Amino acid sequence: MSATVFLITTVFNLYLMVVLLRFWLQMAKADFYNPFSQFVVKATHPIIAPMRRIIPSIGAFDVATLVLALLVAVGKYLTLNLLFGGTINPLGLLIIGALDVVKEFLTLVFWVLILRAVLSWVSQGRNPIELVMQQLTEPFLAPIRRVIPPLGGLDLSVLVAIIALQALQLVLRDFLPYY
Repeated sequence: MSATVFLITTVFNLYLMVVLLRFWLQMAKADFYNPFSQFVVKATHPIIAPMRRIIPSIGAFDVATLVLALLVAVGKYLTLNLLFGGTINPLGLLIIGALDVVKEFLTLVFWVLILRAVLSWVSQGRNPIELVMQQLTEPFLAPIRRVIPPLGGLDLSVLVAIIALQALQLVLRDFLPYY
């Protein structure tokens, strides 16, 4: 059964990360003509486009994308619940789904920070993915840099952000089943 749980959670979590990445790209006003951004848009557009006809945006806040993220998270727990023959509590599923969206967003930020750090070490020039990673992570890292400036050319802001993200995920772990 653990292999089945692993496969179900992996498939749902990967798509949830793509949906959250789309929302994050919109909020960060990242370059949507970047090849990486285009992948994210094309992977989510078939579902989000019809949802936008029903669920309008509030200013720059794309509500349809957040609703899709919540539906994916709820769908994951509903699938796992039905697989194990558990009872279905709609309010409980919504709460767990919302917590799962937050957890997956924190996981996504973690991996984008790691990817940005690795790219900064090996990149020979301006890589299109590196540019998007900078646009996404700079709102998180700039406040940390104001408190802890680079020391001798070494930027510790990514390390501080990763430690903070891991601490938040440990707190969320207590509330989510099938973590």
